[in-house]
Amino acid sequence: MSAGNRRIVPFEETEKEIVVINSRFIASLAPAETVEKAREYIRQIKGRYSDATHHVPAFLIGHGQSVTAHCSDDGEPSGTAGRPALAVLQGSGIGDAVVVVTRYFGGTKLGTGGLVRAYGDAVREVLHSARLAEIVLTSRMRIILDYAHYEPVKHLLVRRQATVEDEQFTENVCIVIRISDGEELSLINEIQDLTAGRSAIEILETGCEYRKPI
Repeated sequence: MSAGNRRIVPFEETEKEIVVINSRFIASLAPAETVEKAREYIRQIKGRYSDATHHVPAFLIGHGQSVTAHCSDDGEPSGTAGRPALAVLQGSGIGDAVVVVTRYFGGTKLGTGGLVRAYGDAVREVLHSARLAEIVLTSRMRIILDYAHYEPVKHLLVRRQATVEDEQFTENVCIVIRISDGEELSLINEIQDLTAGRSAIEILETGCEYRKPI
């Protein structure tokens, strides 16, 4: 899930449920840029499944060498729940992530080995289902052009892998986009060539972090 120094994170909340000998394990995964956000998400899940037997949390805040990690067994035998959940999360290569595995006890004890496998498998399943994003540095730009140049410029934006954040159609067309940091000037030149100079382009922000879906 990761390559080199890429910063891979969950794009959105994802849930996945598995059943192991009648016990239900619901893994809830979400992005979290701070410890406070991770703890708030854990509280949300405990409220969402308030009748569950256990809520086992694990989170990784940061990437690379600068990571805050945490896990808890939440009443399960020591080392059988939080640690395997965290180990799977660490092995995935993602950061800024929180996962809570909610267990509804099914009446049959799983033993220490069974618990380790179940909690680890629950996190693997939710990671397999999760939509991920990469944290990239981007610039935001506003482009104002006439209707005749709208389609050619949109094709150019697709080719340049720009993200369109907003479009407004009044007397002219106003498009707000994100593009990889450092590509602003070359894109401006291409747009000016396409529109024969009849476009107004403003750089709104540079060097801002953005979660780009992958």
